[in-house]
Amino acid sequence: MRSSHGNHTVLIAATVLATIAVITLPARADRPHRIVSAFLCTDEYVLRLVPRNRIAAVSYLAADTHPVVSTVAEQAKGIPGVRASAEQVLALHPDLVVTYAGTNARQTQLLRAANIHVLEIPWAQSLTDVRRITLMLGRQLGAEPRGAAMLREMDVQLRAARFIAAHPPVRTLIYEPNGYATSGGVTDEILSAAGLQNVATGPHLTRSGSLPVESVLTTAPELLVLNGEHEAQPAKADLVLKHPALRALHGNTLIARASLVPLLCPGPWSAGIAGTLATLGRQASAVEGNHTAK
Repeated sequence: MRSSHGNHTVLIAATVLATIAVITLPARADRPHRIVSAFLCTDEYVLRLVPRNRIAAVSYLAADTHPVVSTVAEQAKGIPGVRASAEQVLALHPDLVVTYAGTNARQTQLLRAANIHVLEIPWAQSLTDVRRITLMLGRQLGAEPRGAAMLREMDVQLRAARFIAAHPPVRTLIYEPNGYATSGGVTDEILSAAGLQNVATGPHLTRSGSLPVESVLTTAPELLVLNGEHEAQPAKADLVLKHPALRALHGNTLIARASLVPLLCPGPWSAGIAGTLATLGRQASAVEGNHTAK
């Protein structure tokens, strides 16, 4: 998923280079008690793995609701938020800073120069990566049981989605503000578990990952999923989702809205959307079946 706060293309390209050694770090001898999470996608982990009294701060995006980009906005309330400032983090006297590899490199450099332990997390390109990263963070944060529980919950959600998934797979397009089409990695695996085939691939995509409205009509998805998060004041980025040309899909395509926030940062919580997507897939199959029967 694309965030209105920035383009994740560069992030993914940088973090994909992270080595497996990052994932297989030995457990810390002492459990950190003043943890700072310096990036939205590590906020998602830290706020789920450890109690509030061990969290000194999270990124300012964790509690942002304009728009909502975090699945832990409620948990983040009342916890200090930090930006990409080493000075701001140092003032909190952390014993561990957790961030994503390849992000805020200058901040990480300055923190390490000040002898602060910084744990860099690689971007998960698959559910297998999600498992490794979750278990590693559980060890590093002294929260192994909670990490294992998160993975068990993920597996339950994926099994439930597979149970109700449509067959054959439903041709699906996840279409976001600014015309971005979500594809690849963990998103595609979750779609597959939900009985959906992602059609946001091929030559129609621009280099930035966007898909022109004309190409949306050409791909003719059976299910078109739009972001369900509505702004209090609609932004220009949302206008493409209301393009009148999309009306041409009615009758052949189920157009539905769902919160896509769980897909923004890949993690065990991302599987929480699988059941909703599987249900939409079955509804789309019914629409297509009725259309074919006429």
